[in-house]
Amino acid sequence: MNVSLGDLLVRERVITFAQLSEALAFQKQEGLRLGDALVALGHINAETLKRFFHNTPPLPRTIAQTGLSTTFLIDLVLKIAYFLGGAFSLDELAKKICLPAIVVDELTELAKSERLLAIRSAAGFARLSTVYELTDQGRRRADDALGQSQYAGPAPVSLQVYSAMVARQSIRQLEIDAAWLRDGLAQLVLNERLLEQLGPAFGSGRSIFLYGPAGTGKSSIAELLARTMPGEVYVPYAIELDGQVLKVFDPAVHISVDGASEETKELDLAATQAFDLRWRLCRRPVVIVGGELELAALDLDYEPVSKFYELPIHIKAANGIFILDDFGRQMVPPRQLLNRWIVPLERGTDFLSLHTGKKFEVPFDQITVFCTNLRPSELVDEAFLRRIRHKIKVGYQTEAEFLEILRRVCEMQGIPYEPEAAGYLLDSYYRKTQRPLVGSHPRDLVDQIVDRARFRKMRPELTVESIDAAAANYFVEM
Repeated sequence: MNVSLGDLLVRERVITFAQLSEALAFQKQEGLRLGDALVALGHINAETLKRFFHNTPPLPRTIAQTGLSTTFLIDLVLKIAYFLGGAFSLDELAKKICLPAIVVDELTELAKSERLLAIRSAAGFARLSTVYELTDQGRRRADDALGQSQYAGPAPVSLQVYSAMVARQSIRQLEIDAAWLRDGLAQLVLNERLLEQLGPAFGSGRSIFLYGPAGTGKSSIAELLARTMPGEVYVPYAIELDGQVLKVFDPAVHISVDGASEETKELDLAATQAFDLRWRLCRRPVVIVGGELELAALDLDYEPVSKFYELPIHIKAANGIFILDDFGRQMVPPRQLLNRWIVPLERGTDFLSLHTGKKFEVPFDQITVFCTNLRPSELVDEAFLRRIRHKIKVGYQTEAEFLEILRRVCEMQGIPYEPEAAGYLLDSYYRKTQRPLVGSHPRDLVDQIVDRARFRKMRPELTVESIDAAAANYFVEM
């Protein structure tokens, strides 16, 4: 079940329900974030709010504190033991299951009492080096557990705990400013009007529709700002729901913060780790998909052989950015794809289904960016556009912007910038032909100049001759 920020604050007794109701009304009236509204009304101070949003997953010290059933965890221990060849030390198991050794010790003692494990060897009082092995009964139960699911990795977290953590790390609570915006887009040449639109859009933490002609920088804007989003988030390896395992952590999406896994080097019975190792501290995730996106990719992926699930790609972007590039170029009809997002964009939750038919709710907390060079009227209707908070047109460049882009590209390629040659390019291939000034053209034309110079074993130069040669290869007469 999804947990809203307000519900979480009330549940953890940070505020009362009456204070939440007052803050929600004040938030709507003033256009503030909920946290800012609570601070403004004096229901919570800024420091308490900051601590709430920077909460680390607490380390479980007992089986009960893991939020998982004893049966599930013992089955997981037996499956891991099976893949370790039937024998393991406490230290080895703790690293595989990502639980503190004090909890693993409790689990192995229970398994031993049920005659599922036996001690193969012990070295005095060094409990971590004690080696356990599967009994015949333990092997039979491991086989049964593997028949249900072959997942044998880090212990998952409950869906409830996952939803609460997503609420705490909500991207809608980020504070960004003009300095961040300008730093993030420093390598692009953009006008002030566009910057004024982009700042509030990304600061809102909600959906954005970037549209306009091809080559004007929509994808670059979205990706540059996404990659520089501040803050770090905790991502679990997996979620458990009704005994099913849903994998979350994906190295292709979730970039671990340096040193985040250092805690795994020191495991002891006193449970001195800094946080619950079932979570990885990562940068805010960025997911970029294009024309390859299919509707099935937005549902749980169940692997019938391994018998566990992979979260859909857009849910892996929780607390981060999901960029749908080249929107309208997918094989699935645009309106069908958009209909899939109407409820998540409006309610902040999505619904997924297990192969058993059970439906469940997951948080949908992300900035969703739609980038397209097609006419909006060909893709969406008014009903959908109402659900997208910010609609921003990225148009063609001005002459001054075009020349500045050309100058920067020449500098990056180590080519002397010649104003006269640049003026020739502008006059001959844009003014006279009334060709629009597309921001990607300078890069592409200079690449043509570099390719030609390399072939001729010459230094690349911005000259009338090189511009004519590049244009002849680049522009197509329609």
